[in-house]
Amino acid sequence: MFRLDGKTAIVTGAGGGIGAATAAALAEQGASVLLADIDLEAAERAAEPIRAAGGRAITAHVDLAEEAAIRAMIEAALDAFGRLDILHNNAADQSAALTARDGDIEAMEAEVWDRVFLVNARGTMLASKYALPHMVRRGGGSIINTASNLGLQGNIIQAAYSASKAAILQLTRSVAASHGKQGVRCNAVSPGLTLSPAALQNLPAALRNIVEAETLTPYLGEPRDIAGLVVFLASDDARYVTGQNFIADGGTSSHIPGIAPLRALFSSAPS
Repeated sequence: MFRLDGKTAIVTGAGGGIGAATAAALAEQGASVLLADIDLEAAERAAEPIRAAGGRAITAHVDLAEEAAIRAMIEAALDAFGRLDILHNNAADQSAALTARDGDIEAMEAEVWDRVFLVNARGTMLASKYALPHMVRRGGGSIINTASNLGLQGNIIQAAYSASKAAILQLTRSVAASHGKQGVRCNAVSPGLTLSPAALQNLPAALRNIVEAETLTPYLGEPRDIAGLVVFLASDDARYVTGQNFIADGGTSSHIPGIAPLRALFSSAPS
């Protein structure tokens, strides 16, 4: 199941975290993969184990703020592999400097809002725009967009990031509606907090404790947990699945507010 032999995939933001795990998982199932990232050295590091295992992997430096770079990324995959079947729009601008300025709306700087939407929403749109004709020409394909559970809920910080992910969810539905009869499926994956290397390094312990308390599983997610879902959506086993959003957040968004203190209350109550 979920085999991808003979298929070609592009993964953006493939230098680490979810992107790197997804690229490796797609290659493990037989896909040839172009790993795209603004950090080319990181993409090369992520491609090395794929090649060492006998997979086909190339890399590309891509700044999703640049339309020409996105178009060139698509062409690079076609030149190397001759076809394009899978596009995982995963990259987002989550640089520490930008994230620190992404607060609530009252404090929001227009340039922060514009930068977040430029990369996250516009970049996803443009990658889809230039991939679609090649997928349609071959009779179909699968686009998987990385959204976020923050695109579904209110939050006191990251208003721009959250809004950009909500935009990606609507873009997902629009592409599914407009190109479904041409064989192109488009779905979204909405991770919760995922313990990528960057998150492990930068996540304050107090914030991690809050999220862990609200998570229903005994553990927080890791990049491989998201990668497995992307592989399924990329495969022909998901041929009847399109226009959907798959939330992978350990149940964080599924319950009523205050589940953590309620759990503590009932677990400490006398029997």
